[in-house]
Amino acid sequence: MAKATIKSKTGAIITIEGTDKEVSNVLAHFEATAHVTTGKDRVAKHVEARKDKRKRTAASDLIIELREEGFFDKPKGLTEIADALQERGRITPITSLSGVMISLVQQRFVGRKKLNGKWVYGK
Repeated sequence: MAKATIKSKTGAIITIEGTDKEVSNVLAHFEATAHVTTGKDRVAKHVEARKDKRKRTAASDLIIELREEGFFDKPKGLTEIADALQERGRITPITSLSGVMISLVQQRFVGRKKLNGKWVYGK
């Protein structure tokens, strides 16, 4: 009887016993699938890295950055906020931006008041 011991990537130790042919077949199959798995793991890591690069920064995160830089020292309307976001490469329609701003007001990141019939946002 032939005997072989394999240590897997996870650290598991596997002992195989059988005829020479059986053991060599199992070892060949194990090596082939281990190689394929390693290749799949490399591809999966590469795909995840690409996804991370493509992730967009949320509009609310950019608005908080603007606040920290002093953008809201003077009250700003939605159009001015949208323009500032566009300068940072984030195109956000004003209709979508109003919901983001309401959420930030509720979280107390920015304040809001009516000025000349329009809502403006500031500190």
